[in-house]
Amino acid sequence: MTSTSLAYRALLRLGWALAPTLARSRPKLAQGLAARDQVLDRLRAWSRAHRDVSRPLLWMHASSVGEGLQAEIVLKALRLAHPEWQIAYTHFSPSAEALAQRIPADVADYLPGDRRADVDAALDALAPSALVFCKLDLWPELATRAARRGAAVGIIAATVSPVSARSRWPSRALLRPGYRMVSRAGAVSDQDAARLAALGVPSANIEVTGDPRFDSALEHARSIRPDDSLLRLGKGGSTLVAGSTWSEDEQPLLTAFAAVRAARPDVRLIIVPHEPTPEHLARLDGMAAAAGLETPQRLSDGGEPARLIVVDRVGVLATLYAAGQIAFVGGGFGKAGLHSVLEPAACAVPVLFGPAWQSSREAGLLLARRAAVVVSVDFPDWLDLDSLTTGGGASPLAAIWLAMLRNPAHAAAAGRRALEYVEAGVGAAARNAGLVERLMASGRVNAR
Repeated sequence: MTSTSLAYRALLRLGWALAPTLARSRPKLAQGLAARDQVLDRLRAWSRAHRDVSRPLLWMHASSVGEGLQAEIVLKALRLAHPEWQIAYTHFSPSAEALAQRIPADVADYLPGDRRADVDAALDALAPSALVFCKLDLWPELATRAARRGAAVGIIAATVSPVSARSRWPSRALLRPGYRMVSRAGAVSDQDAARLAALGVPSANIEVTGDPRFDSALEHARSIRPDDSLLRLGKGGSTLVAGSTWSEDEQPLLTAFAAVRAARPDVRLIIVPHEPTPEHLARLDGMAAAAGLETPQRLSDGGEPARLIVVDRVGVLATLYAAGQIAFVGGGFGKAGLHSVLEPAACAVPVLFGPAWQSSREAGLLLARRAAVVVSVDFPDWLDLDSLTTGGGASPLAAIWLAMLRNPAHAAAAGRRALEYVEAGVGAAARNAGLVERLMASGRVNAR
């Protein structure tokens, strides 16, 4: 049976040894470490009180919020179809804590560290019939040791970016034992299937099942009530909603907002930071002042919506996109990677993002459908170029923004094309659920 390498285990031990020191300057890492401190005790306690070893158990892992939304829509279908199963759900990022509490699972918690002792303890407690990773956060020690016990190992909604570090040495060599244990993999596209095979998943075990995030995004967009209080933030003005932003995105956003507002006083900007920590919000206030703008209104302050609003809580972005006439998705001006473009697309609004978008397959396809725009000096043909000659100044984002405001029919048409793209991808949740059902049928009921 395949095992992880000595090099991988040594690097994991080193990483865990260094983590407390690194956490002193990284609040998110510190939060994750603190939450993992007693995770094995919590899993053992749940097992003693609730684990019925006569019932099959599905263990699904999704790293953060984006992957969690993909997992959630699949787990909803599986819970309805198989009430006899027990379901365990784990995540890696602290940002997924709130989402994990609503996942239809019997137990939800942080993923233990990928060390042999921790992995064995978690497997002893859960005794899964199948272990399923969502998207690509596959941990090789967990995968190899689960397979050794007879659990079926799989991946759903698998996406491998063309620029993924996992595809390069030494990561590929270190992670390969885990990928070799995958008995069924559902890839988002043919290209992702080929990259999965290059990582080590046997080609015969890979099928294209699509991305369940399409189902999730459309389901949420259709569930937004017309009287939702968040929608009022977009009324009475021409609103751009900027979601999952980092400081590198916020600087050009605020500069563009100042330029656009000079021509269109009715314009409104709603910024939803990826991590709305007090430190980040304070930096945003400083950037706004440097751009000659007023201090942003916090969403939690309430009252009549200001022209510049910063959202200081999580969990509302997918609804807020429906409040805007234009969406901006963060991550494209720095190194964080572009965040999901499907939520705004499902709300039928045109999508803007920065030049570092290549890791997102969906962004490329929206561009091809003339439903999105990269913020750069190369403007797409479907925008009204005449309006770009005035008002935008030196800011490409301001020029694009003004063009859409001056040509609302063009913007609305782009939004319709975005929605059509999302609608065309629906059905992946059912296909991925079917893959999981086949995995559960092939694993041991009690893989201890």
